[in-house]
Amino acid sequence: MPSLISDYLPLVIFILLGGLISSALLIAPFLLAYRNPDSEKLSAYECGFNPFDDARMKFDVRFYLVSLLFIIFDLEVAFLFPWAAAFREIGRFGFWSMIVFLGVLTVGFVYEWKKGALEWD
Repeated sequence: MPSLISDYLPLVIFILLGGLISSALLIAPFLLAYRNPDSEKLSAYECGFNPFDDARMKFDVRFYLVSLLFIIFDLEVAFLFPWAAAFREIGRFGFWSMIVFLGVLTVGFVYEWKKGALEWD
């Protein structure tokens, strides 16, 4: 048991030290920050004009469908690279597993296409 403690003691110290530093960095701005903003600091940022609508307005469903499309292609690329690298070793089962996976992604893509997510009129 002493060997186990001596093996994991540096890890525990590292986690505690990391937690202490991150807590200090999160709390320090609340204690040390300068709290006297001027009118320039409170003005609209980057766009140059004040907001004219509610920030909690509803988004069009196409924004969510485009994000789903991004996830589809991101997953496809993330799984195709290791699959292609180990193509010779995985055999027929690995090949057909990837074909099923690509089929599921294609169904998602066709769903978005039918919903009109790719048309921005």
